[in-house]
Amino acid sequence: MIGLHQGLGHDNFRCVPKDTRESAPPGIAQQWPTLLMIKLGRITMHRFTEALEPFGIRPRHVAALIELRDRGELTQQSLCGQLHLDPTNLVAILNELEQRGYATRRRDPEDRRRHLVEVSRKGIAVIEKVSEVMDGVEADLLDGLEPAEREQLAGLLTSIWDRSGGYEAWSQVAAEADDKAA
Repeated sequence: MIGLHQGLGHDNFRCVPKDTRESAPPGIAQQWPTLLMIKLGRITMHRFTEALEPFGIRPRHVAALIELRDRGELTQQSLCGQLHLDPTNLVAILNELEQRGYATRRRDPEDRRRHLVEVSRKGIAVIEKVSEVMDGVEADLLDGLEPAEREQLAGLLTSIWDRSGGYEAWSQVAAEADDKAA
């Protein structure tokens, strides 16, 4: 349990039996099982956020650093597109990453209006440090599932993601939420 890795007591998490095949879906999910994805998303985000707290970093920071590590130097606009974030939110994330020395941002010499962003060595090091903790959260969340079941779950979630429009649909929902907030 990730709580134990972080020095938290058992009372922070509800223990469930390892074999949950006989369990009934909770409440409203009996009629609409996909609503469990909302609940699981919140639980997952909470657990990742909690696990990363000792490192002074949040899941959104890790996502940005991994994108930069995997793609190399990017324009700020391109990174914004890859992460499907509002530009204002990305600026806040990059400000925090720069303050910690995990990323650098500089003007593009070919177009002074653009900024280029890249992960620093310190950023690469923090990715390596938090990867073990994130693997622990993943293992705790999927505890009790056999490897074949984990593979099946990944396939099902990917299929739902793809059929619902994936990144394009996610970006559209985020843009609509930003419009409503304005």
